[in-house]
Amino acid sequence: MHSAFRVAAASVVVAAASFAIRADVTPPSQAAEIQLQLGDLLFSEGKYLDSLAAYRNALNVAPSDGLRRPRMGVIASALRVAEFVLARDEAEKLYQADPKAPDAMTLYGDALWSSGLFQEAETKYHDALGVAPALARGHHGMAKALAARSRLDEALNEGQMALRLSPRDLEIHHTVGTIFERQHRYEEAAAAYSNYVNLLPNKDHSEKADWSRAEIRFLRSFGQRVPFESDAGTEDRIYTVDFRLVNEKVVVRAKVNDAAAQDFVVDTGSENTVITRPTAQRLGITPITYTLSAGVGRAGLRGLQLARIDSLELGSLKLRNVPCLIKNPPLRDIPVKETEGLSPIALGYSMVIDYKTHKLTFGKHLPEEPKDFELPMRLHRLATVRGTVDGNHQANFVVDTGGEVISISQATATSLNKPETGRRIALKVYGTSGWDPDAFLMPGVDLLFDTISYKNFPVVVLNLNAPSALLGFQLGGIVGHKFLSKYRVGIDLERSVLRLKNVS
Repeated sequence: MHSAFRVAAASVVVAAASFAIRADVTPPSQAAEIQLQLGDLLFSEGKYLDSLAAYRNALNVAPSDGLRRPRMGVIASALRVAEFVLARDEAEKLYQADPKAPDAMTLYGDALWSSGLFQEAETKYHDALGVAPALARGHHGMAKALAARSRLDEALNEGQMALRLSPRDLEIHHTVGTIFERQHRYEEAAAAYSNYVNLLPNKDHSEKADWSRAEIRFLRSFGQRVPFESDAGTEDRIYTVDFRLVNEKVVVRAKVNDAAAQDFVVDTGSENTVITRPTAQRLGITPITYTLSAGVGRAGLRGLQLARIDSLELGSLKLRNVPCLIKNPPLRDIPVKETEGLSPIALGYSMVIDYKTHKLTFGKHLPEEPKDFELPMRLHRLATVRGTVDGNHQANFVVDTGGEVISISQATATSLNKPETGRRIALKVYGTSGWDPDAFLMPGVDLLFDTISYKNFPVVVLNLNAPSALLGFQLGGIVGHKFLSKYRVGIDLERSVLRLKNVS
């Protein structure tokens, strides 16, 4: 009876809103209020595309002194549906109208975060808390910012403070879950994700919701097993292994489940150890559940299987109970076979790749090394660094040792407003989600990473919308072998920096 009443009530609101907008005699404030109420209802039900439309309608008809509430609704809804450019545009207007308002600061911080401007977002969260120390969304923002700098204990404190202030904010529960997971506290991570799912509107089957449900099943499958378990003293050791360069990819030998060593691509563009279906079947690795992955290619979002490796050996390091992805179903119609991949970062280790000596070094605590360049780095599922495109466009680039070229996203390319006539050179590019039919080469781009400059440089333009939506921020591009191979590359999680030392 209660559910039927709610459906009927929603129908009445929609009908009234349609009538009110058509009526010439309706005052703008009343029309805006009707659309606001509709937007609030749709947002509470998880219908974010519809709530975005309602809030935009309210913003269009609201009087000049009534823009704040619909603008906040537009920003919140746009962030939920990965309309990152719209969210940032409206958040800038909100902030400019009232730069001392803590909620405006935090929403602007959220929008900056969604643009990949993590440091600027952290500054806004910090400023908001300086004005309003009990602001839940400010503490939530700081939790994300600190986690991206691998300061996980501090991040957890901020996240739990946010939950005490706003226990029904589902996003905070999700963020706390990601922090627990990075700390390898799987049962507590599963409980946080469960709280997130329980707070979702009924029948929410968004990608993030489905990912969280699968993650809960996977985390709880570990039971009493310790994820990434290692022998005493492992965390204080530094490990070095040889690698080969094969088709511009770093390849090492590793053992899975005590079987013979086999090739793995060192792929920092993946947040998990990855094995192919034939390897999983040969070694008896049983899938636990399906999850969503996203990458370059026509498929965008791709369903893969989550599983657990009993043991993984890389050099003298042996880890037990290692999460992994199985590439099943496999990609078809690509020119090469899919390969196994691993990343010391995904295993929780800082790393150094020396392209001159062909040595891979990794450890929990690496010494600070000489460098020619040092770039601030953030780890939010993937390691990223800041770059400047064509002089003024700031963008985040994934540090991808499994990639080959320097690329920018379609969103970044669009923002440059370059003339398109004669500028697009079609390319055949495939990635982890298959062929990218929209890929093209854009010549004449200027790139700057710290003081590393590429002038009038041809970049590959890729559709990165799906991975951006899954990550929760707009990817600006990817730096792969063409960028990295000139250096001794240090990815330091403890200090949150990418160090580059010339090896030529």
